[in-house]
Formats: sequence, structure tokens, C-alpha cells
Amino acid sequence: MNDELLARAERIAAALKARGDKIAVAESSTAGLVSAALLAIPGASLYFEGGAVVYTRGSREAFLAIPQESLAGVRPATEAYALLLARWARSRLRAAWGLGESGAAGPTGNRYGDAAGHSAIALSGPVEKSITVETGKSGRLQNMQIFAAAALDLLEEGLGNS
Repeated sequence: MNDELLARAERIAAALKARGDKIAVAESSTAGLVSAALLAIPGASLYFEGGAVVYTRGSREAFLAIPQESLAGVRPATEAYALLLARWARSRLRAAWGLGESGAAGPTGNRYGDAAGHSAIALSGPVEKSITVETGKSGRLQNMQIFAAAALDLLEEGLGNS
């Protein structure tokens, strides 16, 4: 865990605690780094409801139970898909906020045609936002850290705008 992720998580933890809100996370290409950063801050049980690495269809079905009809026409690694993950994580865990992420960490792209360094990230809560990150890099760990930082930034921005 790098210091930049922890600094972001500390600010987010303080904001969530001050609001009395909890977050639920459904992440894929970040491989749990978002949840790990948030859980590294003391008092996490006050603001972190839960998280899952939904790296495969099977894990998505088991952890989020998104109905097939909700997935119709929605391709993984898109903002629409990340928003679906965020909404379902939020709903399933009854949290004020949901954060979803899906992409291609590398060193190659994903089976949907996205190049390595592509991530779609979404926030669901009192405000909804989504972004796409394109690093242009093939380094898996580097991309995972960039994606996690972007996800935490999106969460922090959403908390500030609601």
C-alpha cells in the first residue's frame, strides 16, 4: 500500500465518519486495493460496510447477484457497467455509497477490446459520477495503483459534492 493511497483514504474516512455514511466497494482491476486502503485507516468499521473483488462472472453473481436482465446490453469495463457494480454493491450492503470499478490492468488488454491501462470507475450515492481512466501503460501493478487512486479521488469528489 503506498502513502498516496493511504493519504486519500484518511481524508475519505474522516469525511465518511463526519457524515455517518458507509461505503460498499465492488472492484475488479484494482484487485482489492481500494478496499485495502480504506480498511487500513483505524475506525474503518464506522464507514466501511464491505467490499468484493468481482473479477469474474462467477464472483459477480455470488457477491452482487445482479439479475441478468440488468446486465443486458452492458459491457464490462465501461462506465455503465461500473455504475451497475456501484449501485448493486450499495444496495446489497445497504450503504450510503457504492463504488464500482472494472478494467484491464495489464500487461495485455481484456477480452472486450480494451487496452491495458483502461479502467471504468463509478460512484453511486447521493450523487452519481463515472469516469474512464486510460493510462497508456502495460504495467499491471502500476495500473492497479493508478486505478485505485482514481477511484478514491472520485469518491472524495462525490463526498464533497453532496
